[in-house]
Amino acid sequence: MAISKEQVYHVAQLSRLKLTEEEAEQYTKVLNDVLKFAEKLNELDTENVEPTSHVLSITNVLREDVVQPSIPREKALSNAPDQEDGLFRVPAVFE
Repeated sequence: MAISKEQVYHVAQLSRLKLTEEEAEQYTKVLNDVLKFAEKLNELDTENVEPTSHVLSITNVLREDVVQPSIPREKALSNAPDQEDGLFRVPAVFE
């Protein structure tokens, strides 16, 4: 499978890019080189290779979700630069 210069121009147009003739030729060559390299992967025998999402066996290390008492609200708000009605008061983001 090869990519033509017209296809490069088409993708550039979809991307709202303006390419010079030299750039179109360069990208056509580079993309075709990438496709040739990817085609080499089809030569590999993967018959006995199991599909995997990662090369290493990884497991999540999670702690048990246990309800625990929290610090009192007054203590949490004690260092707040500004508070109102038991809540942190912060500058408005939207005006």
